[in-house]
Amino acid sequence: MSSYILGLDLGTTSVKAVLLERKSRAVIASQSLPSASDVADCSGLQAKEQDTIRIIDCLNRCIGLLPRDKLQHVDRIGVSGQMHGVLFWKAKSGCDWSSGNFFTAHDTSRLITWQDGRCSNKFLSSLPKPDSHLSVATGFGCATIFWYIKHRPEFLKDFTVAGTIHDYVVSMLCGLETCLMTPQNAASWGFYNTSTCLWNVDILKAAGFPLHLLPQCVPSAELAGQTCSDWHGIPAGTPVGAALGDFQCAVYSCLSAQTDAVLNISTSAQLTFAMPADFRPPDSPQPDSSTTFFPYFGSSYLAVAASLNGGNVLAAFVDTLAGWMKEFGVEVSEESLYEKMIGCALKQESSDLRVSPTILGERHDPFSLGQVTNISASNLSLGHVTRALCRGVVDNLTSMMPAERLRRAGVSRIVGSGSALARNQVLRQEVERAFMQSVIYGQNADSAVGVALVFCDRLGSAEDSCPERMPI
Repeated sequence: MSSYILGLDLGTTSVKAVLLERKSRAVIASQSLPSASDVADCSGLQAKEQDTIRIIDCLNRCIGLLPRDKLQHVDRIGVSGQMHGVLFWKAKSGCDWSSGNFFTAHDTSRLITWQDGRCSNKFLSSLPKPDSHLSVATGFGCATIFWYIKHRPEFLKDFTVAGTIHDYVVSMLCGLETCLMTPQNAASWGFYNTSTCLWNVDILKAAGFPLHLLPQCVPSAELAGQTCSDWHGIPAGTPVGAALGDFQCAVYSCLSAQTDAVLNISTSAQLTFAMPADFRPPDSPQPDSSTTFFPYFGSSYLAVAASLNGGNVLAAFVDTLAGWMKEFGVEVSEESLYEKMIGCALKQESSDLRVSPTILGERHDPFSLGQVTNISASNLSLGHVTRALCRGVVDNLTSMMPAERLRRAGVSRIVGSGSALARNQVLRQEVERAFMQSVIYGQNADSAVGVALVFCDRLGSAEDSCPERMPI
């Protein structure tokens, strides 16, 4: 009889669930639903929060759409999700299983997401320097907790546990009274040393950080526990993996060789490749560097150029065009505008117009703004502008991680992925012009599939015991 792994991804805008058949490693069922969980910001703080109850409701609905006869034969659950963010809850009462074979969120805060902007540069500069190769930015869990210590300390008194949204799901499924966190998520919080696998306890303690909110760390791709109750037909006692980062899982789903690099252009854009097994990151943050090193599996790392400007820049241009049309009294759908501008750009095979699309800045250069240069009377058509904008998105990414660096690292092939690349032929053309390596498509990065593959490949039988807990 076939057995299955349930892979879950709690993304920024949607929740996805897949069933992976263990023997064939094939996805036999998949469901995705928009979470519609954003909470309007009335604070004026550039806060980005989401309703936890809606996210968990979406998760339950998503799994409920999978074939129940196969859910009954799930023998492993893997969970990934949006990194950096933080959720607070109360131990022993963080959810309610009374409704039957699914849980609902209870006694939790809202999820403060990775997009949260309440930590200004001035505030961040007031924080202690981390003992880590990774800088701390707004939206990072530890930075957000520091913000609450200074501005709303009474808020933290209501909670005893903190973690990411996917850490919370694992904790609730397993009935844990604490949060177990992998290095992939801990590194995304800040103040975590990936070489020693330890939080910066002394630094945080000296700064008045509530150490009881630091999760307990376990190795990536290890088990966190077992389901404490039947869940949508999945039997109680099913092993559950400690939650993993959505970026690492997305890469895992399509990085098939050491000589591959993965280029993902969706809302934002990332270019990444695996570092050699003996690589060790710098001892301290390199805030001006456009390349960072994310922990992967074991002691390995990914070299990552993570741009804040990707498909969202093209979406902003479409939104601008729609706004102009509306001012002229013409209503045109954004989908129609997008198709039209891509069609015009396909007819315009090249352009001498230059667009720097960094309208959202970059983490290594937060004050960078977009620019349009080399303007002439002959290159302001929709085709010229769209072509130049697509090239600008790619050029910005290759300026962060040049093709020559990929060549020196032994990368011989680019795996192209992401919704923006999938729907935009002009963007694909510019990618193929920008890289000396061959570019392939069709292996779409998928965090839900990736986390299922991780626990298919990296763990043995369903009877595996839980790992020893690593000290804080």
